[in-house]
Amino acid sequence: MIEKNLEKFLFASRWLMAPFYVALVIALAALLVKAVQHTIHFAMHAVTGTESELILGVLSLVDLTLTGSLIVIVIFSGYENFVSRIDQSDHKDWPEWMGTIDFTGLKLKLLSSIVAISAIQLLRAFLDIKNVNDRDLWWQTGIHMVFVVSGLLLALTDRLGGDHHPPAKPDARPESGAASPDGH
Repeated sequence: MIEKNLEKFLFASRWLMAPFYVALVIALAALLVKAVQHTIHFAMHAVTGTESELILGVLSLVDLTLTGSLIVIVIFSGYENFVSRIDQSDHKDWPEWMGTIDFTGLKLKLLSSIVAISAIQLLRAFLDIKNVNDRDLWWQTGIHMVFVVSGLLLALTDRLGGDHHPPAKPDARPESGAASPDGH
């Protein structure tokens, strides 16, 4: 009796994560404000700016877009993995990847997005090399390499640990309360 009630309480506690995902939606909106500001600034200087300045402006927009995409991945995958499934039958334009990313896939997508964002920051530094000192460039390169090596090690450990099975299709997911194919 105590064990069952404790398990119900622990299972219900997953809803404490929901406000975190709402906070990420607010962060996504704030990122959109920054993207609009960057776009306006970029458009106003498109004719008068140098080629290098235009490339840096585009890279800034790509960086913001990747960060926004990362937030969306974390919101949907995290919510579905840790809180509750989203009923996709009401959404005709439901992306295929949503609902199919397990925790391992989420970790790998998260780290690969961080590596991509870091690479863009490093490329921006290289393109603006006259305004970046050697020390900062070495630090950025070192930090980027830490992300790259971390991503490779994470992928390798997941592969060696047997967590490389393909994710289940959304319609093949077990009903609530039923064990998944891997016993969890």
